[in-house]
Amino acid sequence: MANANLSAAKRAKNDEFYTQWHDIEVEMMAYLNYDPDVFRGKTVLLPCDDPEWSNFTKFFAQNFDRFGLKKLISTSYAPASKRLADYRPSLFEQNSLQYDELKSQARGKIFVLDNDITGDGRINIDDLQWQYLEGDGDFRSDEVTRLRDESDIIITNPPFSLFREFVKWIEGGNKQFIIIGNVNAVSYSDIFNMIKTGKIWMGCTIHSGDRKFGIPDDYPLNAAGCGIDENGLRYIMVKGVRWFTNIDHGRRHHPLTLMTMDDNLRFSRHKDIRERGTYQHYDNYDAIEVPYTDAIPSDYNGAMGVPITFLDKYCPEQFEILDANSLRKNESVPIKTHGLIKDKDSAIDGKPRYVRIVIRHKR
Repeated sequence: MANANLSAAKRAKNDEFYTQWHDIEVEMMAYLNYDPDVFRGKTVLLPCDDPEWSNFTKFFAQNFDRFGLKKLISTSYAPASKRLADYRPSLFEQNSLQYDELKSQARGKIFVLDNDITGDGRINIDDLQWQYLEGDGDFRSDEVTRLRDESDIIITNPPFSLFREFVKWIEGGNKQFIIIGNVNAVSYSDIFNMIKTGKIWMGCTIHSGDRKFGIPDDYPLNAAGCGIDENGLRYIMVKGVRWFTNIDHGRRHHPLTLMTMDDNLRFSRHKDIRERGTYQHYDNYDAIEVPYTDAIPSDYNGAMGVPITFLDKYCPEQFEILDANSLRKNESVPIKTHGLIKDKDSAIDGKPRYVRIVIRHKR
């Protein structure tokens, strides 16, 4: 139900989901642990982050001096609902010194920080003296694109409905990034090709399970994954959330510990593998089906189809990602732009499987 609610939000372009402080903190610390200077001297742009509410903005403002940032820029989008005559801004916005009734209905916000506000590494919400942008704050606008061009790193939770376009926008500026998306974005041809060529990989800390996101006060609480927390804040639980990045971190270079093919067939914790007693081959591709990442055999030298969640543990020194088109068994199998095994062509004995990435051991 929570993902159905997310799909409805996509259709309505209602993507105002606020990332939790803890999820931001543990992910950013993973990069700092690998490279303590990863943010030092850098301009960080948060292009989908209302300075009133965004934990990204608060987190980086509070750690501005600690991380050695050069500049922090946070911008927000004024959605169509804010440009309607019956729009009512939040009490927080109305009480802000920067509030302007006419501008609030047409413009996004911007917050810029280029020095530690208090000098003690602490931040108070009242210190976030945001201003209005000239335009609505759409990341594709010339105004925000100019901010992209002056930044070094882009970090945010972009609208899930515009994820592919957002990544393309980042790529157009040749920037480093740490962003949140749905794991199913891996199956988009442009995203997967970036993964295959080493231009993007999964972040460090979110590998499975649901994630809680804050939602606006007017968001309907009509799904099992919605609720109100102990602080009175509304939230939704979303499945399949992942960090996507092109900044290195330590976990990416930890190889998987694997068993041999024979040991998997005898001792695997997965009953279906033990009972079948063999690894199956796809009807249309010269590769074996490996339905679980921990069931990848250590001694198989051929191509293997694995779940997209394999990317959570992908070590580029241990495996290479292949283009499934090169493994077609005959020319009647159509060439796919994404290079994945999916849809009806993923069949085994005529029965389609889930989306599979094709990998091979590096020897």
